Amino acid sequence: MRMDDERTTVVDRGRFPDAVTPWDDEEWRRDVLGWAERVLAGRGLVETGAREVRVRPWSVLVRFRTGEGERDAVWLKAGAPSNAFEAGLSRALADWAPGHVMTPLAVDAGRGVALLPDGGPLFRGLVDAGEAGPEAWTAALGQYGRMQRRLVPYADRLVGLGVPRSRTRDLPDAFDALVADNPYIDADERAALLRRRPRLVELCAELDAYGLPDSLDHCDLHDGQLLAPAPGRFTFFDWGDASVAHPFGSLLIPVRAVRERYGPEHVAPMVDAYLEHWTGLGPSRAELRRAAGLAVRLAALGRAGTWFRLFPGTPLGSSHDASAYWVRELFAAEDLLEP
Repeated sequence: MRMDDERTTVVDRGRFPDAVTPWDDEEWRRDVLGWAERVLAGRGLVETGAREVRVRPWSVLVRFRTGEGERDAVWLKAGAPSNAFEAGLSRALADWAPGHVMTPLAVDAGRGVALLPDGGPLFRGLVDAGEAGPEAWTAALGQYGRMQRRLVPYADRLVGLGVPRSRTRDLPDAFDALVADNPYIDADERAALLRRRPRLVELCAELDAYGLPDSLDHCDLHDGQLLAPAPGRFTFFDWGDASVAHPFGSLLIPVRAVRERYGPEHVAPMVDAYLEHWTGLGPSRAELRRAAGLAVRLAALGRAGTWFRLFPGTPLGSSHDASAYWVRELFAAEDLLEP
């Protein structure tokens, strides 16, 4: 616990005590927190308790309590330079996909910071309490697919906001870079992975041949990245890992979660609900399902790459380790869409 301008501030560094972030820069804190205070004051909001800060290698999150209830709060999020696009993206998504995302109270895209309202309970809390199960995941993925389809015309504008682009045809080059310098991949494993590169090229070519358009891929859509503000309604947030890529790659994380928690028989309804929003583009339903299987497998490379979107100076050991794990999953994973 510390005192910051006479206000109690509780800082949580989690598993990353050595993370290098702007939070430890007094000038940055004064500048960004001052901006937040002015926004709160302009909206007539008064702080009522300690500020709670979560410091991670990829972001700084500050909770401002603005009442006595658990939901009476405003959240400031500041991303690392490599994912600072999230602030501007959050504002754009509120315009382009209303009802599916939170509407920020304020955004400073230049600083890479946004102020967000409390969006309701986390989906994870409902899952852990047994109040939501695979049927809720099916509903959530249906809504997510609808949102992605709506965002297809905005793909170039998303890139213009700084969201990284990850075309399917570019994945073999991304694979090369991820394998080349990772200290958690030794020379023998590196050679074995590179021998399988032609198979990766084949998978990318097959997926590309379906001609499905890119959209916004959340890239880490687990149950802690969804809010459940009302029964049957979901809000998607935390876009720092996002890319403009094949949309079906977004299925990787939720499919793994449902398989592991509830069993593989619950995957098909969820995938069908998602794919319902991608009909009418040429591929048959069977082809859409095949494309989804390919995209889920290739999405491991997207996950491998996101582990380096960190504040400069942050130790990279755990990031290299996590990245190596996902590179291995590219060839090791079974077909996650099969029962």
